Amino acid sequence: MKFVDSAIIHLSAGNGGDGCISFRREKFIPKGGPDGGDGGNGGNVWLKTDLNMNSLTDYRIKKIFQAGHGKNGFGAKSSGKKGHDIFIKVPVGTRIFNFHDKKIIIDMIQENQTFLIAQGGRHGLGNIHFKSSINRTPRKKTKGKIGEKRVIKLQLLLIADIGTLGAPNAGKSTFVSSISNAKTKIAPYQFTTLYPILGTVILSNNKKFIIADLPGIIPGASHGIGLGLKFLKHLSRCHLLLYIIDISVLNEFNFIKKINIILKEIKKFNISLLKKTKWFIFNKIDLLTNKHFQYIKNKIKDTFQNNEKYYFISSKKK
Repeated sequence: MKFVDSAIIHLSAGNGGDGCISFRREKFIPKGGPDGGDGGNGGNVWLKTDLNMNSLTDYRIKKIFQAGHGKNGFGAKSSGKKGHDIFIKVPVGTRIFNFHDKKIIIDMIQENQTFLIAQGGRHGLGNIHFKSSINRTPRKKTKGKIGEKRVIKLQLLLIADIGTLGAPNAGKSTFVSSISNAKTKIAPYQFTTLYPILGTVILSNNKKFIIADLPGIIPGASHGIGLGLKFLKHLSRCHLLLYIIDISVLNEFNFIKKINIILKEIKKFNISLLKKTKWFIFNKIDLLTNKHFQYIKNKIKDTFQNNEKYYFISSKKK
């Protein structure tokens, strides 16, 4: 299934039903007076978050949603039936924009959160409301109001506490799958991760957090090379970013270059991501000899000193 994180949909709330002109007509009751009922209100359009959804795939094809119209009123003071409401389910973390002015309407970040996005038209009034001392037989009613129409953009921003960044084959997927329940694809070629994948990490004290595995970043990603940077927006809610770097291909000259490539591409996308707390994770130490590992480790230590947090790991060896 293709991962879809944005969609544009058209919403129409229901129109209100018209009021009714009617007069009471019963045997032995002359001049019964007006008894036209009101119309029904138009149905509303609601948004509701669904924990079982993690993509906006449902809205690739179906893009038009219409709530029910209110029914017209009847005689005998009978009101028309209200139009049925519709609920549009979205993943937790979906941000809603007005399509025309691009302004944010709401951020749907809570479980089972509901939001009225388009209100149904109000019902029309029957002639029973227009009776007066000088007009005993009113032939007046009002029409129901038109329901609200909106065009909105849905943008999914995955909710994760920690996000991973790095070049292809740096070991991000292996790392995430080894510490969480994420079902990531692992293979010895570039871009095995084609879209963001979330995993839940359960700690010994029964606390848990969510970690995100993102596709790799290569030079020129900000210009669309590789998979580009289109998934970096999913890091905007993260509290901590892990920059995972393959230490097995590093030497004293290129490890800073590897880091700067990633930082440069991220800066072009959104400089605010660089301000988030970050740790550098040097991975695949199992592929180095002890001598080579100590040599690279000392070079990294001299370069970072105490300016950044960094760690050495092997994702395959827990």
